[in-house]
Amino acid sequence: MAKAKLAITLDSALLDDLDALVADHEFANRSQAIEAAVAEKLARRARTRLARETAKLDPRAEKALADEGFSTDMGSWPEY
Repeated sequence: MAKAKLAITLDSALLDDLDALVADHEFANRSQAIEAAVAEKLARRARTRLARETAKLDPRAEKALADEGFSTDMGSWPEY
């Protein structure tokens, strides 16, 4: 995958923590640590998108829609 260079500004305390991770050999360098952090954040956002979207729904309206299908006679359902 192609990579692009960019310049970023970090709080000095964050940079110290980042450098500690590199010094402890958890990452080979700052770039890899930052890339992993961004990838993890984006993955977390993708996983929680469903929860954010469902939080927007009105539970009463959703229940009414679900119950609507059960209002017909159960005898009319096909036999399996």
